[in-house]
Amino acid sequence: MYKVLLAEDEDMIRNGIKYSIDWLEVDCVVVGEACNGEEGLEKIRELRPDIVLTDINMPIMDGIAMIEQGQKLHTFSSIIISGYNEFHLAKQALHLGVSDFLVKPLEEEQLIKALESAKSKVELMLKYEKIASRSEEAADELPAVALPDDKLKTSKHVAKMIEYVQENYHRKISIHHLVNLLDISASYLNQKFKAETSYTFNDFLNRYRIHKAMELLKAGDGKVYTIAQDCGFSDYKYFISIFKKYANCTPSQYQEFCDRQSFRGEP
Repeated sequence: MYKVLLAEDEDMIRNGIKYSIDWLEVDCVVVGEACNGEEGLEKIRELRPDIVLTDINMPIMDGIAMIEQGQKLHTFSSIIISGYNEFHLAKQALHLGVSDFLVKPLEEEQLIKALESAKSKVELMLKYEKIASRSEEAADELPAVALPDDKLKTSKHVAKMIEYVQENYHRKISIHHLVNLLDISASYLNQKFKAETSYTFNDFLNRYRIHKAMELLKAGDGKVYTIAQDCGFSDYKYFISIFKKYANCTPSQYQEFCDRQSFRGEP
């Protein structure tokens, strides 16, 4: 699973991107967010993402400077988001090996295509680093060793946990269901899940449920309280609270925002 850092100073746009696609379907997880380039640089240092998705125009430090300094800390591929009037700035980032440039407003299909490109690019970069490292170690002319495609993948237990969430998010579930299913302690599962996704199991479950709720709200499928139940929230007030925590707005406000976007013909 590829770790993605999302850097965007506008809350509504950042949340729109975060919940616009099913990240698990594209083998990705958003491990962190930043609202300016300086914070983004610190997140790169701390979280070591595989892909950095960033706005070009941010306060304190812009996206280009963040990528340039971040590449000195860690290997990652990057996708730049810009407005039409900022595209000339995006071209300045060509020397940084940016994998894609996207123009606002983003379309889901374009974002998914850009992520696939970024995933391929970071794989090549990591393989190149390994080959270079092996070459230095093999300076005494020992036979070359074939490099397996060994980018770290999600462990089988964490993969099973994610699959369980995808299939059962609409039901009442907890990590204790997985304790019985996998015959492993809750503390071990929580530790593994946190280490590989950066989230606790409950946090991940809530985020996935809110993602699904936002899909239904955007599509206009049903009343808010029925959507809450369909996404595994039996307590309506708790659903509102969790939704506001992750989306920074109420479900009704998000639905109104989507309606306005649709009325203007925006994706």
